Amino acid sequence: MSVNSPWLAKGEAKRQSILDTIPAKWRLPNPVPPATEVRDVTGSYIQQYLSEREIEITESDAVDIAAQTTTGRWTAVEVTEAFCHRAALAHQLVSCLHEIFFDAAIEDAKKLDAYFAEHKAPIGPLHGLPVSLKDQFHVKGVETTMGYVGWIGTFQGAKDDPRFRIEESELVRELRNLGAVLYCKTSVPATLMAGETVNHIIGYTWNPKNRLLSCGGSSGGEGALIALRGSPAGFGTDIGGSVRIPAGYNFLYGLRPSSGRMPYQGVANSMDGQNTILSVIGPLAPTARSLALLFKTVLSQQPWYHDPLVLELPWRDALVEETRSWIEQAKAGNSTLAFGMMHWDGITRIQPPIARGLKIVEQTLKRLGHKVITWNPPSHATAGTLSSEAFNMDGGADLKHHFGLSGESKAVQVIVDESNPISISELAALNVAKREYQKQYMDYWNSTAELTGTGRPVDGLFCPLAPHAAVIPTQFNYVGYTSFVNILDYTSVALPVTFADKSIDVRAADASVAELADHIEWTFWLMRGTDDADTYHGAPIGVQLVGRRLQEEKMLTLAEYLGGEISKTVETK
Repeated sequence: MSVNSPWLAKGEAKRQSILDTIPAKWRLPNPVPPATEVRDVTGSYIQQYLSEREIEITESDAVDIAAQTTTGRWTAVEVTEAFCHRAALAHQLVSCLHEIFFDAAIEDAKKLDAYFAEHKAPIGPLHGLPVSLKDQFHVKGVETTMGYVGWIGTFQGAKDDPRFRIEESELVRELRNLGAVLYCKTSVPATLMAGETVNHIIGYTWNPKNRLLSCGGSSGGEGALIALRGSPAGFGTDIGGSVRIPAGYNFLYGLRPSSGRMPYQGVANSMDGQNTILSVIGPLAPTARSLALLFKTVLSQQPWYHDPLVLELPWRDALVEETRSWIEQAKAGNSTLAFGMMHWDGITRIQPPIARGLKIVEQTLKRLGHKVITWNPPSHATAGTLSSEAFNMDGGADLKHHFGLSGESKAVQVIVDESNPISISELAALNVAKREYQKQYMDYWNSTAELTGTGRPVDGLFCPLAPHAAVIPTQFNYVGYTSFVNILDYTSVALPVTFADKSIDVRAADASVAELADHIEWTFWLMRGTDDADTYHGAPIGVQLVGRRLQEEKMLTLAEYLGGEISKTVETK
């Protein structure tokens, strides 16, 4: 790679232009210390640059913020300015933003305040709530690069396209209708098909809790920004784990809904037209109830009238109430909830902190009186093969085209191979094989009714999000723990659990103890003496709660309940 490469200079110019949009008053006074000196830039580290009022606002969750802004107790302007300031700091700390449009956001906030002053009522349920967006969403007046240098100054790589800086995604339109304030777009790996976030525009996006590690991908910028509370909630996309992995890596909640519930109309994408595994939009936030707020309010906009692929399926309060009734029964000592536990998929072993996180979840479920069964599903190797074939059906043509627009090289390992594309008949066979696997998994899930004692199958499945905690750069290489959900098109919520601890996640002297089960990868954890364990120290640990297809209301309700109970288990240890 020549230092004089035109694409390299173009990427650097774009990177500088992003920094230039940060007001001088919000720029850090001194260079950021290296990660070897300051790993964790969350909490008190970023707070040192904020006022007490800004901390109060930005460390409230989306539900509490909306409660203040929709009643006029907090103005949209003061909330927007607080999050713009914190987002600016976040970008300087971990490089998580692709686009900054703070001035436009503050002008929008002023209009919201004027509306409230005149009508004594909010525009909608998200009135004055800042919402961040992954850099796939088109926002008027703002470009979308999706991490490609060749997309700079174009509409999805097309020069002179009249939609450039004019197009708005359907979700953007709906968020504006709801009263949300849009102010930034977050970083992604070029192609989107990667578990780490790095590109030739903004470089590497680091994990705020441990800057030696990745923030995940492909919605990595969202995860990093929200972890630093530079956003109360935002939207990413998920085709193989791209919402859930960043959520898990950043100690957040993240929802992967089934396809057909969130509007994807007008969103930039990789391999557009590949319909074997559909990419879906999902929210990320520090609390489960924030996910529910965003999901429910978007559905209130009836997106099925504006996106031909959205199902006419409004938010179902009845499903929420049914789930809550089971929770109340459990609190009264008569649980009828049951869960599957999959400690590993039989393919890729997991790090000790992940094993401990799953054990904490299992202990929590049993403490609450819920039935727990061991998960023995149809082979996940089959799901992995199907996912790989779907992701590689075009032989890498899409990514080669978009990299070729500038001549740039790949900045990260992607889960797409450059090979021969499959034929129409092979595509048909792939779709049949996927459908047959979905049926096998459905039948297995149904069969668990014989084991639960509740009269129905398990209510959800707990399993890892990845074999490792927030990964060391270049070492993400297995997506199977999340991509099986995409093959099945199931609902899944990422939940935070705990943090890697080099003093706890150690190999016991007695090789017979359960902690040394063959699903734990001790060699990888200690591959260079204690170096890896030390590097991972403090990394967030998350798991996922998987539900059946189109069960978002149920899974979000369970995630809020169980997330709180998991926290209690951790606190007592």
